[in-house]
Amino acid sequence: MSNNINAAPDLLEDTYRKIAWRLIPFLVFLFVLAWIDRVNVGFAKLQMLQDLQFSEAVYGLGAGIFFVGYFLFEVPSNLLLEKIGARKTLARITILWGLTSMAMVYVKTPTMFYVIRFFLGVFEAGFFPGVVLYLTYWFPAERRARVNGLFMTSFAIAGVVGGPIAGFIMSSMDGVGHFANWQWLFLLEGIPSVIAGIQVLIYLPEKPFNAKWLLAAEQQAVTKALAAENHGNKHASLRDACLNSRVWICAAVYFCVVSGNATIAFWSPSIIKEIGVVGNLQIGLISAIPFLAGTIAMVWNGIHSDKSGERRLHCAIATLVASIGLILTGFFLGNAVLALCALTLAAIGILAAFPVFWSIPAAFLTGTAAAGGIALINSIGNLAGFAAPYMIGSLKTSTGSLSAGLYFVAGLEFTATVLVLLFIKKVR
Repeated sequence: MSNNINAAPDLLEDTYRKIAWRLIPFLVFLFVLAWIDRVNVGFAKLQMLQDLQFSEAVYGLGAGIFFVGYFLFEVPSNLLLEKIGARKTLARITILWGLTSMAMVYVKTPTMFYVIRFFLGVFEAGFFPGVVLYLTYWFPAERRARVNGLFMTSFAIAGVVGGPIAGFIMSSMDGVGHFANWQWLFLLEGIPSVIAGIQVLIYLPEKPFNAKWLLAAEQQAVTKALAAENHGNKHASLRDACLNSRVWICAAVYFCVVSGNATIAFWSPSIIKEIGVVGNLQIGLISAIPFLAGTIAMVWNGIHSDKSGERRLHCAIATLVASIGLILTGFFLGNAVLALCALTLAAIGILAAFPVFWSIPAAFLTGTAAAGGIALINSIGNLAGFAAPYMIGSLKTSTGSLSAGLYFVAGLEFTATVLVLLFIKKVR
């Protein structure tokens, strides 16, 4: 009798592990490509601004306008995913962002820069919230911080591998053919995304009952577990999500969190250059250090949050650490070692907040509300990806230093800490 009682939990545990090993590495790979194509402009900037005679403000607006397109098309993309499925949606997104990234080769004027960056946001819109939604089709709430953390290591992995790769391309391709090194960067980093988008159609199953690599008993066990969880008092319609004050509070928190992420993504190369590091390859290698530390913090925070069942403090402490790290980075810009340590501390806090944060809205949304609510939170939050780079660029243009912009973003991270502690209820 006892063996029968333990069979279902054992079967579920083995099945979730099997699913994670099958899906997460591929999804991480896709997002690494997305992230590299989104932020490689930060490395291209080191030479592109001089070649095209763009100001820091032009760069800040161009880097950030990506998120305007992202904002406008994210909710429709996620609602479309729920209707036509993950395979078609994620394949479309991946192929189109790859082609658009390659089109950056032809930028000549600020207007062209703004237009292509805008459409990169349009085409990538829906990928991140689509994956967050997609994972809710496979994993129950008590496992999502851990799973989200594993998926979101893609942020950090992209920073770890993207910097050295970008530095290598810009160093080795300088003077090759008729392209500048920054043009080669966009071209060579866009091609893999197009190929990967085609692979999505072949590799990715829609839901557990479509996964041929799961046994029938495994498919049924996962499907039943998720169905039982979704019978609770969760908001199920898009209207419910839009009228739920917790969705808007989460959007405000995420706006503050993303401001820090956009800062380290788009400005780390410039920060590292400002503290005295020279050479594209050296800047690329050193820029990997904060992201490597952030990767470890992200995974650990997600696992620890799942084990303890606590979300609020795990998120709030992470954003507080991010705020302190950004303030110290601005303060120590004149000291290379201390500034790099502070930037690493900021990256630890920023990246550690993500997996735990995304467990919060998933705890009270399901169905169409999950598709629309998650996309709504992400789209509003990602407007910070426009606001933060633009403000940093503007403040640097007006003050001549990155410090003022870093202090501004630190204030947003501290605001996230306050919002989480005061307005978000305890969730599991």
